[in-house]
Amino acid sequence: MTAVELHMVSDATGETAQRLVQALEAQFPEQEFLEIRHPRVESISDLQLAVDRMKGRAAVVVYTLVDPELRDAMRTLCRRAKLHYCDLLGHPIEAIAKVSGQAAKMKPGARPPLNDAYFRRMSAIEFAVKFDDGVGAGLREADIVLVGVSRTSKTPLSIYLGYLGYKAANVHVVKSIEPSKELFDIDSRKIVGLTIDPDRLADIRRARVRTMGGGARNRQYAELTEIYEELDQAAKLHRKLGCPVIDISELSIEETAHRVLRVLEERGSA
Repeated sequence: MTAVELHMVSDATGETAQRLVQALEAQFPEQEFLEIRHPRVESISDLQLAVDRMKGRAAVVVYTLVDPELRDAMRTLCRRAKLHYCDLLGHPIEAIAKVSGQAAKMKPGARPPLNDAYFRRMSAIEFAVKFDDGVGAGLREADIVLVGVSRTSKTPLSIYLGYLGYKAANVHVVKSIEPSKELFDIDSRKIVGLTIDPDRLADIRRARVRTMGGGARNRQYAELTEIYEELDQAAKLHRKLGCPVIDISELSIEETAHRVLRVLEERGSA
């Protein structure tokens, strides 16, 4: 199968284009892709060099160019080279300017202002790191409390929720160890359980064991009998807490986060 080249052309770093490209790739799981960035383009000559690299190849170009002259030039060059292209900023900028009556600043690489929302996100991310396997005050102060066994994505999920502006703590379920009593004292509406398919968890843990070393204790960590017992204990705890449970087996961190928020909204906590 021929790899499709996805070229990202930007007058900044190309991060915006790459996020779209990754979303597109997820829709074609059987297709091989090659990602190529062309950051910091500043002139039509830079655009020409990028287009020359793609010409005649199985390529799609996605570009984020703020300057109208560069956008027009890129569109012309792509048409001449018979390349499929996508202008991510041009039409949205024009539409917002028309509706708002405000002219865009046309500043490449412009970042959102350091406003209250920004500092709230940073504080929430710091909270997630501080209260990983949170106890006590962390559970009381959290907007969201995640409860699950090891390797159910609690930590990255907490950090991603922090990026979205929510303070998330997580509670690690360990076989034969009772959870902190604070877990039963907080508002149950903000608790969400996480579970996972046992075979999927075994695969994840085996990969983890290979990086940690294959000692007897580590090998036990990845055994199915151990996993079934841990998941059973987590399920009993979830029932005792009366919390909703999300199966993360086939979900990305982003998908899990949005399901968590939807569940909390339905329960009147988010």
